[in-house]
Amino acid sequence: MSSTLAERPGRAARERRPASAAPPGRTRRRAPNGPYRLTATSGLGLGVALVWFSALALVPLIAVLVETSVGGWPAFVAAVTQPQTAAALTLTVTQALAVTAVNVVMGTLIAWVLVRDRFPGKRLLEVLIDIPFALPTIVAGLVLLALYGPSGPLGVDVANTRAAVFLAFLFVTLPFVVRSVQPVLAELDRDVEEAAASLGATRATTFRRVVLPALAPAITAGAALSFARAISEYGALVLLSGNLPMRTEVGSVRILSYLENGQPEQAAAVASVLLLVSLLVIATIQLLQRRVARRG
Repeated sequence: MSSTLAERPGRAARERRPASAAPPGRTRRRAPNGPYRLTATSGLGLGVALVWFSALALVPLIAVLVETSVGGWPAFVAAVTQPQTAAALTLTVTQALAVTAVNVVMGTLIAWVLVRDRFPGKRLLEVLIDIPFALPTIVAGLVLLALYGPSGPLGVDVANTRAAVFLAFLFVTLPFVVRSVQPVLAELDRDVEEAAASLGATRATTFRRVVLPALAPAITAGAALSFARAISEYGALVLLSGNLPMRTEVGSVRILSYLENGQPEQAAAVASVLLLVSLLVIATIQLLQRRVARRG
């Protein structure tokens, strides 16, 4: 009886203790002004990372924006609305969007085949997909010109046409979606798909409700990289497209033309527009990815 009475206060104290309180003998470490605290090593690593990022990306981008603002808003509007420049920007953005859409579908399909199927020549295909990564862009342009130019062995001549711009963009952006989706698909648990099939779901429903939400972040990352790569391409298309004003000239070529003519402010204005478009498209892709994942 006495032992039972002695245990009651301790039991009552334990019951009154908040659920979030730490058990005796274990305390939570908190920084004085917040829940987290960087160690000296972590702080040094963060500082080095920020300095490195600033030197390589942030400072050059700020320099471009500063150069754009030198002539003021009227000069910026005049530069980007000039007919030749507007045509180059329109061609660049539309072709990059079209290539990104194709890569989302075909890149996901190629990744699916490489992960889920076995066939002769699979290892060779794995190597060929990475060729645009390793091949210098000007060499890629020379190869494309040899294959799809006036004297190409395939009998297809797209030189000096808008199809040349699309083809060049498609070549240099091929691996991005494939290499983004492939490792995620390889790690995807197939038991979930089998469970969905056992419950009566069709293959299309299983892909839409189970597989696609899991692949959405990887597809989004690959699409963003594909668009950013296409919108900035120069070497792979400069030989094949012919750089014809108002027809096949793209934004990167227009920037080079401004620089060669001693007009850095106009070149910076075009670069700023391409940067803004890239940010908007990447943000839109991220929103679509979250919506697909939420619905899944």
